[in-house]
Amino acid sequence: MEPFRIHAAARGAIEIEADVLVLGGGPAGTWAAVAAANAGARVVLADKGFCGTSGATAPSGNSIWYVPPDTDRRQAAAASREALGGYLADRRWSMRVLDKTYTGLDYLAERGYPFPQDDGGASARGSLQGPEYMRLMRKLVKGARVRILDHSPALELLVDGGGAVAGARGVRRQKGDDWVVKAGAVVIATGGCAFLSGALGCNVLTGDGLLMAAELGAELSGMEFSNAYGISPAFASVTKTLLYKWATFTDPEGQPIPGAASQGGRSVIAKWLAKGPVYAQLDKADPALRLSMREAQPNFFLPFDRAGIDPFEQRFPITLRLEGTVRGTGGLRIVGDDCATTVPGLYAAGDAATRELICGGFTGGGSHNAAWAISSGQWAGAGAAAFARRARLGADIIGAGRVALREGRARANDPAATIRAVQEEVFPYERNYFRSGPKLDASLARLDRLWSDLRMADAASLENVIRAREAAAMTAVARWMYRSAGVRTESRGMHRREDYPTVDPSQLHHVYSCGLDDVWAASAAPLVRQQAEVAA
Repeated sequence: MEPFRIHAAARGAIEIEADVLVLGGGPAGTWAAVAAANAGARVVLADKGFCGTSGATAPSGNSIWYVPPDTDRRQAAAASREALGGYLADRRWSMRVLDKTYTGLDYLAERGYPFPQDDGGASARGSLQGPEYMRLMRKLVKGARVRILDHSPALELLVDGGGAVAGARGVRRQKGDDWVVKAGAVVIATGGCAFLSGALGCNVLTGDGLLMAAELGAELSGMEFSNAYGISPAFASVTKTLLYKWATFTDPEGQPIPGAASQGGRSVIAKWLAKGPVYAQLDKADPALRLSMREAQPNFFLPFDRAGIDPFEQRFPITLRLEGTVRGTGGLRIVGDDCATTVPGLYAAGDAATRELICGGFTGGGSHNAAWAISSGQWAGAGAAAFARRARLGADIIGAGRVALREGRARANDPAATIRAVQEEVFPYERNYFRSGPKLDASLARLDRLWSDLRMADAASLENVIRAREAAAMTAVARWMYRSAGVRTESRGMHRREDYPTVDPSQLHHVYSCGLDDVWAASAAPLVRQQAEVAA
């Protein structure tokens, strides 16, 4: 096996053989690991952080798209958001997710998750508290005899001589050495990409899994729907937007901002922030609701308490933090009910996979994304286990990664400069939130040059290799986003084009993208089924 130059002097590197390797230790990854193990597979889970505490779910309260098994109620639940998503969601997938989520929460309850009781004494299962949820998921993973590699980010996938996925390898941050896992199937559950924007729980979510999958030729879908921004106090990282439903938004003089509290209010806020400060106050919540808010979302109020601000009685400055594909819907393209990707043996779950199937082109927020993590994780884990039973690893297993991992290049690798350059293209509202052809083309020209520079850079040092791969992943994600946005010449879902401000009925289709050195994006076949539903 080809060694890393940068780790040639390291000692104590570990090599493991497994049936299924899961990359990512958030909700999707832990559900995938348990499902694969329950299907009889030998499973290894590698997490960039500490499984159960890293990622967007762990520090927060999460609502869940949970609907009891009543056909009418579930059909209504699926239909309620289809218009927001531009009618790109698939009703069959929505029904599958609602069913799998319902049984998944039953599974959690049976294994000790402390669901509260409603006023009638019944178990209330519309939300999960991240710390308790992920603590239980880690316990279930360990109970399923899955081997966990904590603080062990993957750097690249492995491929055998026949082109099949053969595992992955990475580094153990605390040990200072390498790990290698040879496996018959791999689940990418590494989350989305928030571009190191500072949003709570998102600084481990830099698109790493998308880059690794693309290095094997995997396709993506819906990357134009990746410009999600979350409202946050200007002095904090918490992007829990739901509570702002009870807010009044004002300018620096204290005058209410027209339209800021409406359904499309984030666009209004973005335009005002481009001109100066915007303030909020949760003054629409009555005393009883204020108490409930604190009980449901205690971490939302922590930065206010530390700053000595009462958000119900005092104004506070806000900003919009980019959450990218974490709250967007773009990700790896799914081609089977088992969450298989376009690469044989490679599966995707959670925010690493496209959520268009249930959300269309509009954010799934916490509820739909949480349900998708539970259901897609189980399907991907079971699918990977089934594939691994049929797989036979070939010889000549090598690493598929290139950028920042191979020596002999002409330039020094500067991850910090690369990250700053990417953020300059994706953070500004006038470039990413309010898009147009000329602005997309200009950003792509700069991003393409940035990628060319990365391809010419030398391998990163041991100290910089993780950040260098993150920088490469963010560059790749930004290029897929903007290339896909250029193809969709309309405004649909969260994708807004100033030069095409309306919905084009002829563009009721998905946009697929792929590639690294040469990025392409193209429209898929029209969604005839949804067209019939819309007409009806």
